Amino acid sequence: MPPITHVHEHLEQESRPLKRFVPPSLLTWHDNLKSIVVSNSPICSKICPEEGLNALNYTTAEAGNPFIEGWYADPDTAIYNDLYWIFPTSSLPYEQQTYLDAFSSPDLINWTKHPNILTVENVKWANKAVWAPAPAFVNGKYYLYFGANDIQEGEPEQGIIGGIGVAVADQPQGPYVDAIGKPLIGEYFNDAQPIDQDVFIDDDGQAYIYYGGHDHANVAKLNSDMISFGKFDDNTTFKEITPDKYVEGSQMIKKDGKYYFMWSEGGWTGPDYAVAYAIADSPLGPFETRGRILQQDNEIAKGSGHNGVIHIPGTDIYYITYHRRPLTETNQNHRVVCYDRMYFNSDGTIAPVNMLVKDNFADGDFVEWKTDGGVWGVVDQRLEVKSGSAAFAVQDTNFTNLVFDATVSVPGIANDTVSAGLVFRVNRASAGVAGFSGYYAGLSPSGILTLEAFESGNRTNHTSVAATFNTGVNIAVRVKAIGDSISIFLDDLETPKLSVSGASVINGTTGVATFGTDARFGSVSVAKASGT
Repeated sequence: MPPITHVHEHLEQESRPLKRFVPPSLLTWHDNLKSIVVSNSPICSKICPEEGLNALNYTTAEAGNPFIEGWYADPDTAIYNDLYWIFPTSSLPYEQQTYLDAFSSPDLINWTKHPNILTVENVKWANKAVWAPAPAFVNGKYYLYFGANDIQEGEPEQGIIGGIGVAVADQPQGPYVDAIGKPLIGEYFNDAQPIDQDVFIDDDGQAYIYYGGHDHANVAKLNSDMISFGKFDDNTTFKEITPDKYVEGSQMIKKDGKYYFMWSEGGWTGPDYAVAYAIADSPLGPFETRGRILQQDNEIAKGSGHNGVIHIPGTDIYYITYHRRPLTETNQNHRVVCYDRMYFNSDGTIAPVNMLVKDNFADGDFVEWKTDGGVWGVVDQRLEVKSGSAAFAVQDTNFTNLVFDATVSVPGIANDTVSAGLVFRVNRASAGVAGFSGYYAGLSPSGILTLEAFESGNRTNHTSVAATFNTGVNIAVRVKAIGDSISIFLDDLETPKLSVSGASVINGTTGVATFGTDARFGSVSVAKASGT
């Protein structure tokens, strides 16, 4: 890297628990989304006192995206028994997609995995490509709608079985068993491949199923038994509602009397995969397309799409759940499940969703991080490393101009040759801490703030200033890198302690590192610098 010039010193951040579990008894809200009781009374009662809600008012998955571990896709959602549920596809080769897992959480932070809630052993006609589960709760029974076998046009006429199935269980974690012994939708209607279903229950108790692949979407009425279809006024069963650029991934929500139909467009293996939406005054349309709300971010993740929606009961807080592919992953099935905040504008339209990069380690885990050297773990909501040499933990991001906030805690030892801090604009992360290229802002326990440039693991530039901070406590550190200028802040996030210009303008990942000392890190937040 070229030398850093113009240094400016300024003298003065079975089910098994995946993550720590908060008992549901601590919660005060109650809701059953996608639920229906067949009676003359209203359905989907939502009770949500103001107390207990503040903890669910997030900007993103504050404990890090992906928020569950493993390769998953197509996450749909429900609220059952005071818990938020995620029902995803297992993102594997088609022949290995023979089961479904689910995840539940009281707070959208701590998640419990429920493995094998549905397997092909309980659906005799299914043998592969079990996709996109859609949950519903009706009359004391839990239903799960799913695609299976990836049926193609013309195959039903050849006797090949596949399509959308429905399974039923007595509890949300299953086991789910086939409800009818055959596909609920096993043919193409209006050219729609029978996959990627969503079940929506309107305020009047009428249930609808939205579905479709191969660029076509249908809606049908479900009868109160949830395993058969009603008829529309024109005596048809399947009504086409295909919006422009529709590909797959139907999703329906209702807000303030308006119906929001969402879908994915583009190819699921490519960079153009995205979520778009349309609005209507009726669950049957006509739908007015409003455009994309979620697409890949070249600094954070690629291939984002196939969404669900979480609504915090009694509030105007919404999250979009979706899958995406980490930037450095090349396997098309290596998809992960994430969520971010979804905001509505005053006119009822949906604002574009911003993927955010945060991790406060409140879930006791560090799913998104890759480590090299040292022994890493989460202690007291801090990422801790035990190391007597060099070690780092990096994310999978690709920022050039950034604002990187975190807390750093170093032990009180009188040694100015050791330090811990933040790495950014990191290239060659796969080469490990001994071979990476990029920048490092470190704190030495002896009271020194250092900015260093690395090339293939070798220090090429070194700039340091004296800094006053306490050891053994969390020090807020901010790195602001814009173009060839880099500023480092400590605690006072308005006035930099150290600024340089003439730095190499490169892009790369972000992370934390230590050189010769134990350390703890927390409250990580990385964002594109505003105005760049």
